[in-house]
Amino acid sequence: MITTITLNVAVDKAYVIGKLIDHTVMRVNRCTNTAGGKGLNVAKVVHLCGEEVQATGFVGGFNGAYVEDMLKKQNIPSRFVHVQGETRSCINVLDEDGGSTEFLEPGEPIRPEEVQEFLDQFDDIIADSSVVTISGSVPKGVDVTMYAKLIEKIKAQGKKVVLDTSGALLKESIKACPTMVKPNTDEIEDLLGIKVNNHKDLVEGAKKLHEMGIPVVVVSLGGDGALVVSDEGVFRGQPPKIEVVNTVGCGDSMTAAFAVAFARGLSVQEALRYAIAVSAANAMTMETGSFREEDRVHNMKGVKVYLEPEA
Repeated sequence: MITTITLNVAVDKAYVIGKLIDHTVMRVNRCTNTAGGKGLNVAKVVHLCGEEVQATGFVGGFNGAYVEDMLKKQNIPSRFVHVQGETRSCINVLDEDGGSTEFLEPGEPIRPEEVQEFLDQFDDIIADSSVVTISGSVPKGVDVTMYAKLIEKIKAQGKKVVLDTSGALLKESIKACPTMVKPNTDEIEDLLGIKVNNHKDLVEGAKKLHEMGIPVVVVSLGGDGALVVSDEGVFRGQPPKIEVVNTVGCGDSMTAAFAVAFARGLSVQEALRYAIAVSAANAMTMETGSFREEDRVHNMKGVKVYLEPEA
């Protein structure tokens, strides 16, 4: 089983409009509500991949109950810690030009006793999982060292942990050496205090993170695929040409697919191929954290994975 951690859960609202115009009343053509937060996107994709999954984190209020109900309808079990604060909402405005404008609420503060309750329950929550993912931001009241504490608990049980976060959380969390991290170019520059001017610099930066004790370093290259540095080597994966509908959730889909690949014991090369195929399939649908299996199968045939030449 795979457990996905989402400490900053949200109700995600996708608003489809015509042309986005500032400082006026906009009519929404279509609205879709989904259980959101990066980790819940991961959970939905893991479920679609056919692996057993459970979601955990903090939920509260009417929105929290709504999230649990939406997950239940999607047959995704959850073991959330219930808090007093209301779960946040996040809005993604999609316009006719293909643009995406997101409004992300910060989330209401979590009380110290609620944080401790989660930590106290955590070992039991992940007991039956082989892989755990940690995604996204944390609400106010949760210390920046929280993810590092969770990573240490996960590793103590001999489980793999996939981390996808940013900023101070990422800086603190990599000290605990998770199994996999997924930084972008800006984050590599920030973590290492370097300037990435070209692809060679990017590879060298990812290698430095790997040498710090992180077994698998994945660098998303957006529409150009992804780069992976591991003990098996440095690999580049490129997606096939697809018709892009909505790129929101592609990164979470890649995280989910790597978690699935780890649970299935795939090699790094095959994990990269699978992750790119799933991520690209997510971009072919309007719903965040979703894909059609036929798209994933078709994409697998077109993904190119090759060993990066030595510099």
